[in-house]
Amino acid sequence: MERSSTTQQQRECADFEEKLKRTVYLDSLSPLVTVPILKTALGQFGVVVGAQILPNYLDPKNAAVSALVELQNERQAVNTVTEINVNAFMIAGMPRPVRARPAVAEMFPDRPAPPGRRIQCYWIESNDPDWGVAMKMKQLAKKHAAEASYLQKYQREEEEKLAEQQEKALRSNYSKYELIDKLYDDKTTERLARRYNITIADS
Repeated sequence: MERSSTTQQQRECADFEEKLKRTVYLDSLSPLVTVPILKTALGQFGVVVGAQILPNYLDPKNAAVSALVELQNERQAVNTVTEINVNAFMIAGMPRPVRARPAVAEMFPDRPAPPGRRIQCYWIESNDPDWGVAMKMKQLAKKHAAEASYLQKYQREEEEKLAEQQEKALRSNYSKYELIDKLYDDKTTERLARRYNITIADS
């Protein structure tokens, strides 16, 4: 029975390692991003098999989130990381400051445990030899949480600036297209073409 269980764990670990090779980790995503939006945006790089939004436990309401996206094969995953890091990543028609890198096992909350591995948890009292180490780790965790909170605040401010710039650019481009349509509708372009002897090709 134990040998059968070990074999099953080994098989699960092998399948997970294959999945890991074709999975991409994305961060700096907007908290409004959903799995369907991710699948649509990443569809330009390959076939998306699955996607999982990873919550930010330090600031669950407003912080940017990250995601794990599984593609059809390893080549598509490598190409996705390269394209996102080199070119602007488009979500809903607008570029977003998203970062991508190959996924690692520690990013998966549901990763299988290695065969034979056993984790034990127990309370540490103040007279325990490891009490000092535990307190140092606790203080270090608080420090990391404070640093992460500051970085997330800065990141949100940068996101808001970017969103404002993109909105202004979108409105400006829309106004230009409206002006061009108006010039065609009221025959201004035809009059200018005759005035300056220019041929305007039919669209």
